[in-house]
This record gives sequence, C-alpha cells and structure tokens, in this order.
Amino acid sequence: MRLVTDDERRARLGVRHALAPTAKAASPEEAARAVVCLHATDPPSVHLSCWARVGALDVDDVERALYGTRSLVRQQSMRETLFVFPRDLVPAVWGSASARVAAIHRNRLVRDLERWGPAAEGQGAAWLATAEKAVLAHLADGVPRSSKQVREEVPEVAGFIEQAPGKSWGGRIALAPRVLTQLSLDGVVARAANAGAWYTSRPTWTTTRAWWRDEVPEALAARQGYAELVSRWLWSYGPGTVEDLAWWLGATKSAVRTALDDIGAQRVSLADGSVGWLREDDLAPVAAAGPWVALLPLLDPTVMGWKARAFYLGAHTSHLFDSAGNAGTTAWVDGRVVGAWVQDADGVVELRLLDDDVSAQAREALADEARRLSAWLDGRRVFAVYPSPAMQPGFGR
Repeated sequence: MRLVTDDERRARLGVRHALAPTAKAASPEEAARAVVCLHATDPPSVHLSCWARVGALDVDDVERALYGTRSLVRQQSMRETLFVFPRDLVPAVWGSASARVAAIHRNRLVRDLERWGPAAEGQGAAWLATAEKAVLAHLADGVPRSSKQVREEVPEVAGFIEQAPGKSWGGRIALAPRVLTQLSLDGVVARAANAGAWYTSRPTWTTTRAWWRDEVPEALAARQGYAELVSRWLWSYGPGTVEDLAWWLGATKSAVRTALDDIGAQRVSLADGSVGWLREDDLAPVAAAGPWVALLPLLDPTVMGWKARAFYLGAHTSHLFDSAGNAGTTAWVDGRVVGAWVQDADGVVELRLLDDDVSAQAREALADEARRLSAWLDGRRVFAVYPSPAMQPGFGR
C-alpha cells in the first residue's frame, strides 16, 4: 500500500474542496459537488459555504440554484441532518441514506403517536398512513405551504404530541412538522421556497412532483445508492477510513465495505498507521495548489467530513465544536484549522486565532478574507445556532 501523508491529505483538501485560489468553483452547483453536498441545518451556512468556494458570488446566485433552476435540492438524510445536494445525486440519497433515516423516524413517530399522541396502542401506523394521505392530497395543488399552514388547513394533523408530560425534557410537539418530515424523508414531499430571508429558516412544503416539475426520477436501490455516495465522497474527501465513511453516511460499516468493494476502491496507508481508501482512478499523488486561506461557516462540510480529524484540526477540537459535536466557524491556512471567526455588533468579521505560529503572510491573508466577508455580509449579522467555545464572548481574554 502506498502511504498518503497528512501533507498530501491537506493538499487534496485545498484542491478538491475548491478552497485554494487556483481550484475555485464557478457556481453554487460546482461548490456543492466539490464537497458532495452542503450542510443546511444552519440556513446561512449554505450561502457562506458557497461564498468560500466560488470566485465571485452573490446571494441571488445561491437562491437561483435552490429555488429557480432547482439544481440544488434540500433533503434530510445522513444522521437525520438536512443537506443541499446536487439534483442528480438525490435519487442515490433517497434509496440509501434517506431511506435508512426514514425507517428510523417512522418507527419513532409511530411509537410517539401511541405513547403521547392521538393514536391508540397498536394503531400508530394506521393513524400515520391516514394523516400522510390527507397531507399529500392537500398539497396536490402544487401551492407551497408552511408547516403552520398545513396544520391549520389539514384537520388530520392539527393536533400535538404531549411528549413526556411533567418531565423536564418533555414538551408540546406539533404533528404537522413531524408528518411533513416523514414524507420528505420518504421522498414524496419536498422543501420548497424559503418564506424568509436567506439567513433564516422558514421552509415551505409541496409535493416532490410539483417541485421537480413532474421529472421525478426513481430512487436507486440502497446498495447502488451507497456506492454512488461513497464514490463521490472518496473523490472529495479521500483517502478516508471505513469509520470515516460510516460516520459521514450514518450507515453501517458493512454497507460501507460493500460499497467500497462495488466501486473497486483501493487501500492506502495513512500517516497514523490506519488503512484508508481511494478510488481506483485517483491513486496518483495530488500536489498542493499553493498557499491558501479560508473562512468557513458553522457545520461546513470540510470541517465535518471525517470522523478522525487530527490531520487538519490538531489539538483544537475542544475549542471548535460544541458539546453535541457541531462545528463552529473555522479559519484555515493551507489545510489546517488555525482558529475561528465571529462578528462584532456591527457585523464586522473578527478573527480568533488559536495557533501562535501562523505566519505574518498567512495572518494578512486571513485578515483580507475577513474584510472580504464583512463586505459581502454588508452589516448583516449571521445568527450562530451552534456557537463553539472559540466563538463565545470573551474567549481567549
């Protein structure tokens, strides 16, 4: 097995993730393909992840791809997380990662309906089937609606689940969003236009057929879908281990090993002694693309792409992730994370470096990037849903 050093892995990251100046993407679609898909849990991250990878970009470019041409599609899938996928990849996701999550979510929802909701014991599945049919019938006119509108207009999902009454972790959960999520995971309902600004989350819902304009492809079989996802991941993130892939996919190691075998992936040795994998058409070394810096948003795919992250995080993990494992903002130099970034009260981007040995040249390049991002945001403060310790007020003082 040939050795792929950490230096080469960082070089690949700059090139394949469209972060180095000579490797920039030309469009939001290319930016998404560079990292397989974009994290979309935090609404601004989709636009900011594109901004970091596209040479010249404005908000309307991303909005066009999401809601105009619909060449980028929001879909909940791996690890029950919301992503934005290139349109052609969605059938693979429907048949594999989304299908796995859909089954888990359906079982949990049926259990909750019977335990805390409107369904009698043993009747949860039947209740859910009736509710899904009613929602789909109501959305059949193709008019996008918010979950609140669906709740108000469809009597079958007008109620709530009174989860764990009397418990501190309990609460009142509306039925409509849970049913819509299930239908979305199943691929029959789609997240349509956002009813709010680009940096907020106010999704509307319609049928997949309406959103895809009657051009809905068939979902791939699970094995075929996983093979496609693993192939694309290896091109963008490889080399990686079975554990990296299983974590990223939210799948079993068995499914990953089958996919690696199906695509003819080849073993390589990593610097820590573990076995990594590359596509059989990607075995040649990748040279660094020259110096580069980047400012990436919360949950950016690059910082969330592997389970084992020491080759780019070093000793900074505890400063850059919250207690639930969500990545905060990150500042990068040549494939290493060297800090985070925040905004002040006026929306100006400020750097919080964690490394003392960042060169003067790299510091100035990061400062230029911070000024560029401040100008692009134009005073708009991006709400941080998952602030890392390094993003907290007073950190490092």
